[in-house]
Parts: sequence; structure tokens; C-alpha cells
Amino acid sequence: MSDRWQEMAVFVRVAETGSLSRAGRELMLSQPSVSRIVGALEARLGTTLLLRTTRSISLTEAGSLYLERARSLLAEVEEAEQAARGVDSLQGVIRLAMPVLYGSRAVVPALAMFLARRPGLRIEITMSDARQNLVTDGVDIAIRLGVGPLADSTFGARRLATVERLVVASPAYLSSRGTPVTPAELGRHDCIVQHGLFGRESWRFTRDGTVTSVDVPARLWINSAPGILAAAVAGMGIALATRVMAGDELRAGQLVQVLEPYRLDPAEVYAVFPAGPRPSAKVRAIMDHLGASLNQG
Repeated sequence: MSDRWQEMAVFVRVAETGSLSRAGRELMLSQPSVSRIVGALEARLGTTLLLRTTRSISLTEAGSLYLERARSLLAEVEEAEQAARGVDSLQGVIRLAMPVLYGSRAVVPALAMFLARRPGLRIEITMSDARQNLVTDGVDIAIRLGVGPLADSTFGARRLATVERLVVASPAYLSSRGTPVTPAELGRHDCIVQHGLFGRESWRFTRDGTVTSVDVPARLWINSAPGILAAAVAGMGIALATRVMAGDELRAGQLVQVLEPYRLDPAEVYAVFPAGPRPSAKVRAIMDHLGASLNQG
């Protein structure tokens, strides 16, 4: 029976990563061994699960059906083992992905207490402002920020926190160009726009129940939050940021908040996981911790 579980685990990682060699590296197996294990599984089942070419691997219809059930079974096995060990004996690796600036300033500091309480767990962190493919990148949980409801997906998701967004600029920029007092005045300023997370050229403000949307003149586009912050500090224009992300610069006086009477829609912080609506015990544990910790900020 142990051989069957190994076959199942190896097949799932090959199907998820689309690579025999990558699955082998993750599972500490050679590529020939991975190929042999998958071949043995297909022979035992009497059907082809994967279509292999020199450049790609894809699932057959039978492979797709087997993958769905195999994932579920492997998750149940992990749940059973964790239940036997006890809730305080979680073990293994959690692969965590997060955006660079929010991850550095909010998520990573919150993990210190989690690791202290969970000595059997290790965390592998990947930081990028580009949205990762949770399945092919082997990510257990990704931290994502967005305005409004999370886009529909086949993944599970849990909202962890809500963070305030601000309009910010450097004192030097405002001294040179003047300080806008209404959203409409942004049209006379240089604005810094981020591709992705908040990269909208229309900024939506609310004051006294009245909503105003302004198409901002983007002078500079940057694809990362640290870049946006650096450009704003350098006096290159007016930008959007969350209070968490820009907190150090605001306290140091490198940035100041403008248009304070107006409110922007807040950013929602989500945990997204690839295992369907019920994540593993270790993923649930870290989500519970982050949900409590991030809401204190």
C-alpha cells in the first residue's frame, strides 16, 4: 500500500508542476525514478494519465479525474496523521508566497510568534509582486491584496484583514507643485501608478457619502510596491499606498498624506490556497494566526 501512496504523491506533483524534473527535485527523487513511478502507476491502472512530449506534460481525461481524487485522498491522510499527533504537533513545510512590501512589513514580523509556538513547522517564503501560480509553483498559501471582492477562482480563499489606503507625496513634491485639496485637482499633478495590485488609472474617493472617481494622469508606471514608494519619496509624484506599507516613511516625514478628508476603498488582505475549500491543518493554523495578527495592525 505504501507504494501506492508514493505513486499518488509523485503523480500529483508531476501533474501540478508539469515537470518530471521539478517534481523529482521537490520529492528528492531522480527524474528517471519519477518517470518510472508514474509509468508503474499507469501500468497498474491500465490507462494513460499523462501525455508527455519533449517540451510539455499534460493530463488526459483519466489523469484529470485521478488527480482530483488523489489530491483529496492525500489531504485526508495528512489530516489523519496530524490528528493522531495532536494539534500542537504540526509538522512539515509551509510554502508561503506574498507581495514584497506588505509581506516584509506586516506578514513576516507576524510569523515570529507562529514559529515559536510551532517548533515542528518550517516556512519557505517567496516574495514577489507578480501573481504566482499556486499549483505550478508549489505554493501552500499566498497572501494577496485587492480592492473589492476577490476574483472568482477554483482556489479556496479567506479574508485576513482590511487595510487603509492613502494618497501620499513627498514634502518636496508638494512644495514644488502645490498640495491638492480635492480629487479633481489630481489632474494637474504627476501621479505614480502601480501595475497589478492598485494599478488603476481611476482613483475612487468617498466623502460625506458622495463618491468621486478621478482619472489620474499617470506620469510613471511601476510594477512593484517598493518601487512606487521609492518614487514617491524621491518626489516624482503622488501615489497610492496602504498605511501599513508607507507607515515608516510617514512617521519619518519622508511622505505626507494628502486629501485626508477623502477616503479610498480599503484594500482587503486574503489568504489563497490551492487545495479547495478545506485547507490542510498546517495551512489552517497559519491562517488563524495571521488573521489574528494582521488585524491588530
